[in-house]
Amino acid sequence: MSVGAAMACAGTAAWLMGGGRDSGAHRARLLCAGGPVMAGPPAGERARAGWRRLRARLRPEGWSLVAGLAVALLGASVLPLLLGAAGVPLLRRVRRAGETDRERERRGDAVIALCGALAGEVQAGRQPGEALLNAAHDSGGLGEARASVLAAARFGGDVLDALTGAARQPGAEGLVGLAACWRVAVDRGAGLAAGLDRLEGALRAERDQRADLRAQLAGSRSTAVMLAGLPVLGLLLGTALGADPLHVLLHSGPGLGCLLVGGVLEGVGLWWALRIVKGAEAA
Repeated sequence: MSVGAAMACAGTAAWLMGGGRDSGAHRARLLCAGGPVMAGPPAGERARAGWRRLRARLRPEGWSLVAGLAVALLGASVLPLLLGAAGVPLLRRVRRAGETDRERERRGDAVIALCGALAGEVQAGRQPGEALLNAAHDSGGLGEARASVLAAARFGGDVLDALTGAARQPGAEGLVGLAACWRVAVDRGAGLAAGLDRLEGALRAERDQRADLRAQLAGSRSTAVMLAGLPVLGLLLGTALGADPLHVLLHSGPGLGCLLVGGVLEGVGLWWALRIVKGAEAA
């Protein structure tokens, strides 16, 4: 009996391998060996993977539409969907502002790294033009002006003017100090490496100060966002108690009035609190 079963398993595996079905052959070998036959990852893992893919593809402004659609279905009204659609451009603007801030921070870090690398090249005995070419080869500190700056350094152009133009990019303001060090070194023959070392230290201190201030203001920003979410918590509590606040807000005159006034006050308050935080960061 066992010999017949073994022959049947071997024949099945050979047939599947001959047909080019590798996954079927693998399952047959597992079956003959007495091991488990896995059809794929568990359902829970597949669901989590699908959720991660959806969250990666759906941007914050997309979640505004999803939330509006969900509330519209729960409240049997098209108004939440319209409000969700109206929030799309606002959330898109917020997302782009965040991306711009992150790009500015990355470019500022790249400028600091460029100053340090350039100081090392000069201390190694290279001429300023050659040192700048080597230091900026793999650096993103020059940003979009990298080609013009390197061309000026390679062919004897106006490096000072190119650096000044590159400093106009967001986050590349430290290149103004680099241009000043370059001018002093060229016009007066002063040591470029010493000036670059001091410039790098100053830029690092400024970056650390901004990071410390941002950490101190993180609590205020989180508090403002948490307070903005309290009305949603109130709606959830009212629904749990059986009061049906969505029906009152979306299907009655006083409810629509309260929704309008509350939404305006909510938006103005959140904008004002975040504006105070941004003003403190800018100062």
